[in-house]
Amino acid sequence: MKCCVPAFFAYSTNYLIDTEHGVIMDVESTPAHRTAEVESTKTMIDRVESQFEIKPECLIGDTAYGTAPMLAWMVEEKDIEPHVPEWDKTGRKNDSFSSNDFQGNEETEEYLCPAGNVLRSEGRAFKNERSHVTKANTMIFRSRQADCVACPMRTQCCPNTAFRKIARSVHDADRDVARRIAVTPAYQRSRHERKKVERLFAHLKRILKLDRLRH
Repeated sequence: MKCCVPAFFAYSTNYLIDTEHGVIMDVESTPAHRTAEVESTKTMIDRVESQFEIKPECLIGDTAYGTAPMLAWMVEEKDIEPHVPEWDKTGRKNDSFSSNDFQGNEETEEYLCPAGNVLRSEGRAFKNERSHVTKANTMIFRSRQADCVACPMRTQCCPNTAFRKIARSVHDADRDVARRIAVTPAYQRSRHERKKVERLFAHLKRILKLDRLRH
């Protein structure tokens, strides 16, 4: 027998926690949607800074907070260290090369593939300079089809396409900051502190039923 629970309108409750002292600094309710929950962090941090003149040195969170735009907000706008796992979708399900297997060169704005061929954002020079930034705030780097046709590594790189392309976020430098922090002892301590807070959240949700705010 199935028990039917009546539907009701509710919001997720999001908390900004001072992990060092175990204090809830701010709470923001949002629709039960991951993007809205992540964006609520900006609201809470700005509000705490405005009301109490307190700004965190670092922000601890899960992978949802490791998107390129969110990392850019933390690093460039707020000068907050991102102690969050990078949201990385460059890995492939098959055995072909991921974007991380390509070596980037910031000075020449190029990528070098494992076989030594170059990927560029434009195949020829234009009179008027172009930004090449897409609506998704990425730059697309493409290899030459002629290089890929005769490449012995083609089956590991682009087995189903005539050439290889890589999408690089305009916030890639901010992603590099998160990657560097992720291998530090400070990051490991932050992850431990987050686990302690997560246990408190589990009690709030399971025992006190504070995972949703009814409207």
